[in-house]
Amino acid sequence: METIQKNLLRGGQFLVKESNCEDIFTPEDFSEEQIMMREAVKEFNEREIIAHKARFEAKDYKLTEEVMKKAGELGFLGVAVPEEYGGLGMGFVSTMLTCDYISSGTGSFSTAFGAHTGIGTMPITLYGTEEQKQKYVPKLASGEWMGSYCLTEPGAGSDANSGKTTAEISADGKSYKINGQKMWISNAGFCNLMIVFARIENDKNITGFIVEYDKANPNGITLGEEEHKLGIRASSTRQVFFNDTIVPAENMLSERGGGFKIAVNALNVGRIKLAAACLDSQRRVTEIALKYALERKQFKTPIADFGAIKAKLAEMATNTYAGESASYRAAKDIEDRIHMRIADGNSHQEAELKGVEEYAIECSILKVTVSEDVQNCADEGIQIFGGMGFSEETPMEAAWRDARIARIYEGTNEINRMLSVGMLIKKAMKGHVDLLGPATAVADELMGIPSFETPDFSELFSEEKMMIAKMKKVFLMVAGSAIQKYGPDLEQHQQLLMAAADILNEIYMAESTLLRTEKNAKRFGDKSQEAQIAMAKLYLYNAVEIITSKGKEGIISFSEGDEQRMLLMGLKRFTKYQNYPNVVALRDIIAEKLKSEGKYCF
Repeated sequence: METIQKNLLRGGQFLVKESNCEDIFTPEDFSEEQIMMREAVKEFNEREIIAHKARFEAKDYKLTEEVMKKAGELGFLGVAVPEEYGGLGMGFVSTMLTCDYISSGTGSFSTAFGAHTGIGTMPITLYGTEEQKQKYVPKLASGEWMGSYCLTEPGAGSDANSGKTTAEISADGKSYKINGQKMWISNAGFCNLMIVFARIENDKNITGFIVEYDKANPNGITLGEEEHKLGIRASSTRQVFFNDTIVPAENMLSERGGGFKIAVNALNVGRIKLAAACLDSQRRVTEIALKYALERKQFKTPIADFGAIKAKLAEMATNTYAGESASYRAAKDIEDRIHMRIADGNSHQEAELKGVEEYAIECSILKVTVSEDVQNCADEGIQIFGGMGFSEETPMEAAWRDARIARIYEGTNEINRMLSVGMLIKKAMKGHVDLLGPATAVADELMGIPSFETPDFSELFSEEKMMIAKMKKVFLMVAGSAIQKYGPDLEQHQQLLMAAADILNEIYMAESTLLRTEKNAKRFGDKSQEAQIAMAKLYLYNAVEIITSKGKEGIISFSEGDEQRMLLMGLKRFTKYQNYPNVVALRDIIAEKLKSEGKYCF
């Protein structure tokens, strides 16, 4: 078993505790086994997916199914499945890595893969009885069967627990009869098994069921036509109708009324995996845009030499690097928490569930940030290509269309922003994260006289670390004052929560980027990390700008008079550099490194 970090923080504690770079995992820490896995997945992606890009864009649903079967034969569908059920039983980091590198060929395959391995297979692995796992999981892990997940309904989207689909128990208690309608069901066109959520009688919460689907004997299940979508065109997406569908009682998943819990926990894992699924897309888009910019000449000069283009390439690479840093940091935290729980005697199911649930805040942060970064990356990719970027002949427009769904599924980014802050407050109330002590200390600091001493900034990142600590104070100041003012009614103030979430997101992403770079600079020397150091500083500068803006918006929304003046002065104090970084120079360093390597090289 891999070593567990010495100082493993609980979920959300990054906000109130300092992390050491030695205690976080980075992509440079991949084991030999993980590097081999990455190369195998990349090779599969090139051969089976990227080589057939045009067919995916032409809505070749059959191709998606065929490639999924091939992925199953190579074990890629069973990376996270325990060995006793036919999987590879690899750790959480390895499942993230597989998802990362298999998802960049096309969003169509990425969606099919994510739906099958995540919400199609995982609910049985984590909530199924031993009999259910033995019966279904090996077939799903090998790709013999394909899975789907039927939660969303015409009237139940973000409010997943409000579904109208019913499950009625038979007189002899041996089966349930399911009636209702589900929509936006990924893999519906070729699945053999559905995880279906329905309500029994007037239960408060929905219940999960494992429903087999055989086209030759549909058992009251009918499918709508394939939906025609903006992107992910070869991902099978249909409505599913249940008309007196009979399901054996032993196919209930978990207990009666346990469906909402399954849905929520499946989404936590889905969120961090979705962040992983956006990473290699950003690498590829950045690289394709870079290659075009090096070849395309205007005014007798490659456009990659123009400052306006260099700025775009530098920002695209920086956000990609930040996404990698934060995603793999959180993935290893989850993996370590799972190992700790197993060592404490938890079952694999319990350990995995609680391990992921512990970092639900980080999962939401990553889902929001990385899904928005991949969209911006593709958007800038189109811009670098100019008119050609708008053409279907270049890969940018498909990347842009495919990226768009990432901000909607696994809970919209708006829902996830409110969730991350809401979950943090709940953790504080349970005593898992001490927000009150640090928030009180910040309030006291605001009343005191600021120090005018010039700190010693001789060490690498010493000023940047001070800025991260101050950014955390901004969150504690804004959230602390808002909680004091609104108490439990804070959840009614959605725009304020969204502003607070943006501050939280930027803290986690900027800190993760900085810690990764510091760890690697200590290992490999500052010189080798020159561009990465520039990226860490550039990301932090951008984060401070966002926090300044969102902090001001939040403060103005709930305060006035002397309180407002004091909070705004605090904001100014906590977002002020001693020595502002030269952003243009930082972008130039990053862009020149990209140009010299001719690829995304971090």
